[in-house]
Amino acid sequence: MKTNKFITIYNDLKEKIQSNEYAPDHKLPSENELADQYRTSRETTRKALNLLAQNGFIQKIKGKGSIVLDVNKMNFPVSGLVSFKEVARKIGKEVSTHVHELSLDEMDEELQKKLNAKQGEKVWKVVRTREIDGESVILDKDYFLQKTVPSLTKTICENSIYEYIENELNVTISFAKKEITVEETTPEDIELLDIKDHTHIVQVKNYVYLEDANVFQYTESRHRLDKFRFVDFARRTHG
Repeated sequence: MKTNKFITIYNDLKEKIQSNEYAPDHKLPSENELADQYRTSRETTRKALNLLAQNGFIQKIKGKGSIVLDVNKMNFPVSGLVSFKEVARKIGKEVSTHVHELSLDEMDEELQKKLNAKQGEKVWKVVRTREIDGESVILDKDYFLQKTVPSLTKTICENSIYEYIENELNVTISFAKKEITVEETTPEDIELLDIKDHTHIVQVKNYVYLEDANVFQYTESRHRLDKFRFVDFARRTHG
């Protein structure tokens, strides 16, 4: 059975991307250049590029062409409840955390609702960026109820807040509800993250609960979309 020409081109370009011949963040040759290279039409190379985009190998940016994405994206579990430090251990890359804000604040009405808190209760606000291989790719805004986490330091926030809560405070973190959306980048994203040409970002809202089913943490975590793959495991139930 004869393979369509654009599939052959797609497979060849995919192999070159996976072998790092075309490195992440670099631009592929144009449709016209690829048409000359593969001795075919521009329409055929456009089909191959569209297929690469659909399968997450490139991002087509108006005025810039086809930019190669990092195919070795880091898996971030959707259903799991893990800290960044725990994810970092698995990826084998150089990582660091930078604390931009640590404060003990009064809550506004909206945050009170999110944390099911009473008026007058205070909350720790922690703003951190996560750096992987020298690039700031995650912006975390965490809010912890002070009644559960009486004190926090910059050193704890740079290391692992969950490790501190579980090992030092002996508090059991049980489960979380997550909301995942794709949002437009904000001026804060552009200021604190290495956004490059990306116009959107993946936002994960976390509501984290203790074993008594009381929420104690609310988080807005903003991820550069070319660096992460959000994964889950699902089993069909019968009957």
